[in-house]
Amino acid sequence: MTVVTIHHAKTNLSRLIADAVSGKEVVIARGKEPMVRLVPVAPKPKRKLGTWKGKITIPDSFFDPMTEEELAEWYDGPIYPQ
Repeated sequence: MTVVTIHHAKTNLSRLIADAVSGKEVVIARGKEPMVRLVPVAPKPKRKLGTWKGKITIPDSFFDPMTEEELAEWYDGPIYPQ
């Protein structure tokens, strides 16, 4: 474990980041009291496409034009007061 002061950390931040990313434990201390631990950020997991395939179906009627009543509700509803 590497323990460095705040002043040393500010001066050598790039090297300390490289050490942390390579797996070394880096602790930054104020005087002799440890304050923070420098650790690498976990990478985001890759998104897998197609996880909903076969679980959702959209009926053909979804693509039908809206009726006059639906259009009136759409434009005259609470979102679009006139």
